[in-house]
Amino acid sequence: MKVLLAEDEEELSRALAAVLKHENIECDAVFNGQEAIERASEGSYDCMIFDVMMPVMDGITALKTLRAQGNLTPVIMLTAKSEIDDRVEGLDAGADDYLTKPFAMKELLARLRSMTRRQGSFTPTTLSLGSVTLDTEEQELSAKNAIRLANKESRLMEYLMLNPGKEISTENIFEHVWKGEEAADIGIVWVYISYLRQKLMSINADIGIEGDKGGSYVLKCYGN
Repeated sequence: MKVLLAEDEEELSRALAAVLKHENIECDAVFNGQEAIERASEGSYDCMIFDVMMPVMDGITALKTLRAQGNLTPVIMLTAKSEIDDRVEGLDAGADDYLTKPFAMKELLARLRSMTRRQGSFTPTTLSLGSVTLDTEEQELSAKNAIRLANKESRLMEYLMLNPGKEISTENIFEHVWKGEEAADIGIVWVYISYLRQKLMSINADIGIEGDKGGSYVLKCYGN
């Protein structure tokens, strides 16, 4: 699991990052809302944790900006405020959950696990980029033509379309698409990238997957 943490209290940020690392959760820490937007636009995350009150840009404004850009990553808001109106404002901005400070680290970890278990419920059934549309329920990829995808092809395409323009490592892809499958080898990622490249060509797509075997991959749109 990979988490983006935006918390301006450096002591709390260090403590949270240490706990996450101990739980084998990769964490990128930033200290204001603007940095959070920049990191979220560059990389892919399983969940984001935003403090409400931060310098440069507050957490709610940062969240609104990311949601307006189409970022669907689940977000937990941290707030020192307990008033109902503040919680409602965060949820209306696009937050999926919130924690009021002070909170127990065990509760944060439990909510992170809950978020990632339910991640599929945050994702729309139809994704579009350029001229290409992916129907995740029917596992159909279409542009000028349409083609059916195998289950793993559909899951890989969905992950790439949720993170267009971002470099995603082979390891990250393997973790998301083949998580828990002990018999799978990481080399399978390249095989399925090759399958998808062929299928994108067959439907005359204006998007493509760039990157080399064993490295990072980027889904790019070549249309106007």
